[in-house]
Amino acid sequence: MAVGKIREVDKVEITIVVDNVTDNLSSTPSFVVTEMRARDQRAPWVLAGDCLCCAAHGLSCYVTAWRGEEKHTLLFDTGPDATVFERNATRLSLDLGAVEAMVLSHGHWDHGGGFIRALELVKQAGRGRPVTYYAHPEMFHRRSAKLPDGTFREMADVPTPLELRSRGAEVVVTDEAQAAANGLFYVSGEIPRLTPYETGLPGQHRRTADGKGWEPDELLMDERFVAINVRGRGLVVLSACSHAGVINVLTEARAKFPGVPLHAVMGGLHLSGTNERVIPQTVEALGGFGLTTIAAGHCTGWRAMTALANKFGDGVLAPLAVGKRFTFGG
Repeated sequence: MAVGKIREVDKVEITIVVDNVTDNLSSTPSFVVTEMRARDQRAPWVLAGDCLCCAAHGLSCYVTAWRGEEKHTLLFDTGPDATVFERNATRLSLDLGAVEAMVLSHGHWDHGGGFIRALELVKQAGRGRPVTYYAHPEMFHRRSAKLPDGTFREMADVPTPLELRSRGAEVVVTDEAQAAANGLFYVSGEIPRLTPYETGLPGQHRRTADGKGWEPDELLMDERFVAINVRGRGLVVLSACSHAGVINVLTEARAKFPGVPLHAVMGGLHLSGTNERVIPQTVEALGGFGLTTIAAGHCTGWRAMTALANKFGDGVLAPLAVGKRFTFGG
């Protein structure tokens, strides 16, 4: 199927398996169900800590789309480690056996640390059902952050294609865009860097080819987004960390689907830490995309959340939290 010609879906549900925040008490818009409310809908239960999800630094989204009677499920990232992913997926009663595509957004531990265990659980629940794993060839470098004192803080590697293939995944390693799960999901290729102020992740480095030193890698060109075209709404764009810059992400999504409105953007906007400096430009530019929903979380940061709330109000801003389920369409 031609990329950019993905099939419209009637409805998509996005469950947040991992996020930095847990929030069951704040009010939500009608298309968002909290973790506790979703559990109420499944069966009677007794409130206790051992039945709730765990917040952690990272992101994972369980995404199910419907087109008529056809239904497909994709897993977008798995959070930082196996324990958090398995605990939360179990407590959310997710049907992991339905997962047929898995996407790692970029090669950072807080998005890929749980993938080996997630794949094992998916294969066990699916009883051998084929699972396609989408990766970018530049995801597998050892990475680090250069600290102010000149030293480097190394980051754990994400799983290699060999590790994933040995556990039964059909691994697709490419920098080109892909249509996944019978054409209901768009997995982007590399995201063009167009804005002058979205310059990646300052201080990010990766191992040199000889393995002896470090070289700058601030642009993180391995990052991709996932998009779903919802009938009557438009594109729902999942941008896990937005190291490319969320404005660059949305500009690329609009370019790949001309004439299709942008309905929602979800994920981390990475406007915390050193990127707090670009909050004003980013928030202002977001207003030019006509978004109905900005579901920000993970690495967005409280300063950016405040700026988004002041600019768009709670009619548009719907923050992420672990266990929340977002439904678009239907």
